[in-house]
Amino acid sequence: MSGPLHGVRVFDLTRILAGPVCTQILGDLGADVIKVERPGSGDDTRKFGPPFLTDGAGRDTTESAYFLGTNRNKRSLTLDLATPEGQELARRIVARCAVLVENFRLGGLAKYGLAYDQLKADFPRLVYCSITGFGHTGPYAARPGYDVQIQAMGGLMSVTGEPDGEPQKVGVPIADIMAGMYAAVAVNAALRHLEATGEGQHLDIAMLDTLVATLSIQGLNYLSTGQVPGRLGNAHPSIVPYQVFAAADGNLVLAVGNDQQFQRFCEFAGVPELASEEKFRTNDERVRHRDELIKRLDLIFARHPRQYWLDGLEPLNVICGPINTIDQVFAHPQVRHRGMEIEMPHVLAGDKPIHLIASPMKMSATPPAYAHPPPTLGQHTDEVLQELLDMGQEEIEGLRRRGVI
Repeated sequence: MSGPLHGVRVFDLTRILAGPVCTQILGDLGADVIKVERPGSGDDTRKFGPPFLTDGAGRDTTESAYFLGTNRNKRSLTLDLATPEGQELARRIVARCAVLVENFRLGGLAKYGLAYDQLKADFPRLVYCSITGFGHTGPYAARPGYDVQIQAMGGLMSVTGEPDGEPQKVGVPIADIMAGMYAAVAVNAALRHLEATGEGQHLDIAMLDTLVATLSIQGLNYLSTGQVPGRLGNAHPSIVPYQVFAAADGNLVLAVGNDQQFQRFCEFAGVPELASEEKFRTNDERVRHRDELIKRLDLIFARHPRQYWLDGLEPLNVICGPINTIDQVFAHPQVRHRGMEIEMPHVLAGDKPIHLIASPMKMSATPPAYAHPPPTLGQHTDEVLQELLDMGQEEIEGLRRRGVI
């Protein structure tokens, strides 16, 4: 498999979402990702459904859409780490890897002899990435972390939702996804350090840390003023107007980024005098008088259908857009042009390809490649043991009879 990480092998001890997001990114960039799973059960998300992948006859298989979404470009190796033989095999494979990624609870790998402190002396060049809910230090380090819990504890839910409604989580598991993305960035930085110095290191990635970093402007607003931000629904804390409006036949978003755009909007809307009013003339004044302005804009938008606003504002460089459903997203001409839906063959799908979301990384010299569809459980066990450990078929079958693989 080609790519900027070609030649980098990853020992992948992750499951569920945050860890697999990280290792799929590495796989898309060309790394050889060896996904280690429990014999018989594998990654829990294989059963997170429905929906499930269907076979050629339209029947559900054992592979969930959830699993398919974050496990392409990996080879599946079943290995029972609870057995001494499994632990010894794991160390032998780690010796052939540049990176180990895991998302066990704190101390969870120590009983298998695979914690960082147990490996670093024998493998000083190893880049060892741990992804946990709360990190490896601090009073919460031993606690498990789940996406909705981290969104709540990390403050994201407190600024998401309508002002008079209950706090809301984001519609996708953003805490898991951001942790996986930050972990992939950290792994690539550590590989660069390894290349320059020959030194491996431990990467301690916490979902709570990455969610706090994701607070971005809301976090900085608090740190700068001491005032706790609240929920604004679809509005922006620092830019007005920047939210959803109801046209005569449906909703759209308007995002006015500067005073000149607001003037052009008002002229098109037939209310040029609105932009000249002192309390609306500049963005800081519009923020201070948000409620009054939005009430007036609500009445203005209701005068015309949605397409009138979309067609008229775009040529004026006033940012607006429809609120697409997921089917409309994948049918959108820009999304289709950018190739954000891909097809791959899958052993369980028969002649029908499976549909996956592409990597968003567009690279002119080393673009992401899609060499392996999401694997079935243990699909590459024999292949990996033969290739990495030069193991014969008789020895492999002995391990299988003893339940090690």
